[in-house]
Amino acid sequence: MEEQTIQPEEEKKEEGDEVLKCQKERDEYLDGWRRAKAELLNYKKEETKRFEIFAKLANEGLIREILKVLNSFDLGLASLEKDGSAQKGMYLIRSQLKDALKSCGLEEMTVSAGEIFNPATQEAVAEIESDQPAGAVIEEVEKGYLLNGRVIKPTRVKVAK
Repeated sequence: MEEQTIQPEEEKKEEGDEVLKCQKERDEYLDGWRRAKAELLNYKKEETKRFEIFAKLANEGLIREILKVLNSFDLGLASLEKDGSAQKGMYLIRSQLKDALKSCGLEEMTVSAGEIFNPATQEAVAEIESDQPAGAVIEEVEKGYLLNGRVIKPTRVKVAK
């Protein structure tokens, strides 16, 4: 009879060990699944951010080409008669074009005379003798533009020697 009582205890111990082993495996698998799920969520967030940046900057080439046309348009307007009726229509078209570009994230950079030259946003096209301190902007030659906060065309300026 002693043998029969020992056997069920050993079986219970083995079953208990197997249950603990299964629970341990389950916990490991569950933890792995949770980590994989968290990594997937983080990946999705990163990809969404990258896509948003790409979408904002995807039109940069097109906008650069349109800016060339806008600059030529400004030169053409400067050569028109001041009181012509065509001039009003030209200014209206120019305004609509600028508004369309602004809705795409384009901003015009402003530079005033006397500012210190900033090579990150400006391009020096000439150095001129002046009473201004060396490195000061004397004149804006051509406007510069930002696209969603990034310089796509630096402002062209004349700088004091």
